[in-house]
Amino acid sequence: MRVLVTGGGGFLGKAICKQLVARGHAVRALNRNAYPELDALGVEQRVADLRNLDLVVDAARDCDAIVHTAAKAGAWGPLVEYYEANVRGTDNVLAACDIHRIDRLVYTSSPSVVHDGRDLDGVNESAPYASHYLAAYPQTKALAEQRVLKANSPTLATVSLRPHLIWGPGDHHLLPRILDRANKGRLRFIGEPKKIDTVYVDNAAEAHLLALDKLAPGSPIAGKAYFITQGEPVTLDAMTNSLLKAAGLPPESRRISVDFAKFLGANMERLWKLFRIRSEPPLTRFIVEQLSTAHWFNIAAARRDLGYAPRVSTSEGLARVSEALARERMQRRKG
Repeated sequence: MRVLVTGGGGFLGKAICKQLVARGHAVRALNRNAYPELDALGVEQRVADLRNLDLVVDAARDCDAIVHTAAKAGAWGPLVEYYEANVRGTDNVLAACDIHRIDRLVYTSSPSVVHDGRDLDGVNESAPYASHYLAAYPQTKALAEQRVLKANSPTLATVSLRPHLIWGPGDHHLLPRILDRANKGRLRFIGEPKKIDTVYVDNAAEAHLLALDKLAPGSPIAGKAYFITQGEPVTLDAMTNSLLKAAGLPPESRRISVDFAKFLGANMERLWKLFRIRSEPPLTRFIVEQLSTAHWFNIAAARRDLGYAPRVSTSEGLARVSEALARERMQRRKG
């Protein structure tokens, strides 16, 4: 097949491109920038903004399927920016499918679409969308996912995957934030230890390929959403300290109360809005929700319907992260 991967230069997108190429598929990536790593893989690149319908439609020409991973992520920023990227961008991908009669679309969503601030202990895909959102990212991802699933039809098969807290070598989001706060002495846990789910990047990528294999108009997975995780829920404390250990840093045990964290987050948001600061505050109410509640998921549906089984265990993934970080430290010393 020829597969278009939106956001192919991103952390997850790059892993998906790599696995598609390894399977012998022709891959085209739509990114906001060009990436030498994709050139090395033999991936055709189109530099474009998802908000530009003409460019999205052109990038999808002659493709058999689309894997739509591109999105504006984050815990802070104007709703309009998230809406334009995540909702309008997805509308443009759906339009490209319609115009070119592409019949398979795999969409990358987020478990945060069902998180309304309460503990999520082992919930499955029957959990409803949240009734309120404290950040534009989950709100717009929920809107986009609903559009994708509603678009499922006899001529277009759609499926939505919800990978949770993706990590691994090459991560430029989750791990750097943890290490930066630890190095600055600003890392704290909030409230009592709660269980969370995560997913190693290669496992998340493989789930997308498994969905692509199973997807076709009228297939059992068409029009459905699936949680994708390691299937090994652990406390946030344990996972964070495992990542710190992989980076050669000491464990963290300091914590603050949930009420105090909410107070700090709300006041930081007010200050950032008052002074129109573009950067993300050190703490927001959304981040407090994420760090103080349980969110782990039942992945029985993904195992049954997609044939998903996390090939890379958490312990093996941590070993790979440790090796990658050690190589980076060595390169910096040589440089």
